[in-house]
Amino acid sequence: MTAVDPREAPEARPLMSPAPVPAAGGVLGRSYRALTLGIISVVSLIAFEASAVNTAMPAVGQALDGIELYAFAFSAYFTASLFAMALSGEWCDRGGPLAPLFTGIATFGAGLVVAGSAQQMWTFVAGRGVQGLGGGLVIVALYVVVGRAYPETLRPAVLAAFSAAWVLPVIAGPLVAGTVTEHLGWRWVFLSIPVLVLLPLTVMLPALRKLPPRPADEPVDRRRILLALAVAAGAGLLQYAAQERGWPALLPAAAGLALLVPAVVRLLPEGTFRAARGLPSVVLIRGVAAGSLVAAESFIPLMLVTERGLSTTMAGLSLTGGGLTWALGSYTQSRPRLEPYRERIMCAGLLMMAAAIAAVPLVLVGGVPVWTVAAAWLVAGYGIGLNVSSGSVLLLKLSRPEDAGSNAASLQVSDALGNIVFVGLGGLLFGAFGGAAVAGHAAPDVTNAASGRPAAFAAVFVTMAAVAVAGSWVATRLKPAGGGLAAAPAAGAKTAPAVHPRTPSAPGER
Repeated sequence: MTAVDPREAPEARPLMSPAPVPAAGGVLGRSYRALTLGIISVVSLIAFEASAVNTAMPAVGQALDGIELYAFAFSAYFTASLFAMALSGEWCDRGGPLAPLFTGIATFGAGLVVAGSAQQMWTFVAGRGVQGLGGGLVIVALYVVVGRAYPETLRPAVLAAFSAAWVLPVIAGPLVAGTVTEHLGWRWVFLSIPVLVLLPLTVMLPALRKLPPRPADEPVDRRRILLALAVAAGAGLLQYAAQERGWPALLPAAAGLALLVPAVVRLLPEGTFRAARGLPSVVLIRGVAAGSLVAAESFIPLMLVTERGLSTTMAGLSLTGGGLTWALGSYTQSRPRLEPYRERIMCAGLLMMAAAIAAVPLVLVGGVPVWTVAAAWLVAGYGIGLNVSSGSVLLLKLSRPEDAGSNAASLQVSDALGNIVFVGLGGLLFGAFGGAAVAGHAAPDVTNAASGRPAAFAAVFVTMAAVAVAGSWVATRLKPAGGGLAAAPAAGAKTAPAVHPRTPSAPGER
């Protein structure tokens, strides 16, 4: 990104948008209704797919004889999205969010078709990777749309709408996906979703065309895109090595680390991995929170099917409540009176997640009711809702307009990297404690609990609970040094961030 001219006063560099006075009615007022509904449509599409995949995966793994690649089916999405997020950030900063947004939606739909028509597990994993490319383009573009189109007073409400958009898909997704899987086959879970792509395309296009174009006054930062490609390639090699056994796995593991570590250090804001105050900690905490939750959530349906004998549908429904409380937590953080306590709210959210994840493996003990998982996931969902939306609000406050795309990309890269690392770690622990043998005898719908090894599942959940606890410490470092708001440059910028002259919002000010 361009360096800050030292002759330019900080006051001349406003954070994200000039903040026009919002129209009456808020995000659903006449001025913002079409755009808000379009955003909700896009997020709902992605949410429905995520819910459906979690429910259908035990059936997919058995049908394609690929349980050993179970974790890959999730991590392929996140690995591919790493590259797409950095590309989307540069694309948005140079030419606006319209092109990357609609390219991402089309790519996402194409990935669903590849996955749904797969005849082998590796083809299915490749389809998930194509979906990740589309999802990475979309999510960064949406954050840039929020920063450019909405005033600061409305952004918490818009970001709460992101979470609210998960409510219906989370309720209907597991039930629909489970029913379709059991009666029509798992393929239709994927092949039917691309039809929904037409709705957000129709709703959003008129509203997005009204956004003022951003002049491309500087070339694309190819170095940043190459770094993202190195991160994605390195993460993929590490995932492959984690699934293998024996000495040959050391070569791809070493190559993956050599690509991943130097690239990700340069791609994310300086100080991210030492939890430096301000923007670096905001970026870091997203990866910790999202990664620990997704890693735990990925193994819940498999555990309930193989260890407690639940059907695919019932196992998927155990996660439904978490989506509802996620939306509730996001709504809670958007209340103006809670603005001064945003950092404490994020810390509390992570501690709630840790307690919930630690409670999940209790169902492996005889006599503990299965509904314990559903109850725990209500708490986990509320915690992640408090955390994720608050982090997004902080990121927009700490970003200059010209760095919005790159900083949003950094946040999403951290999210995806956390998912890759912790889902991969979960898969490694699962296999190391005998999980492959457990899963090898699993069926998508059984009547009696499999005689597996509960330690394989317990190792995953206990570890992810510990990760969430560590994240609660990072939440104590979210305020920039001095307590004020700083407009932070994107990763790679050499100039110190300009200090924004405003003080943190008062309780009644947004």
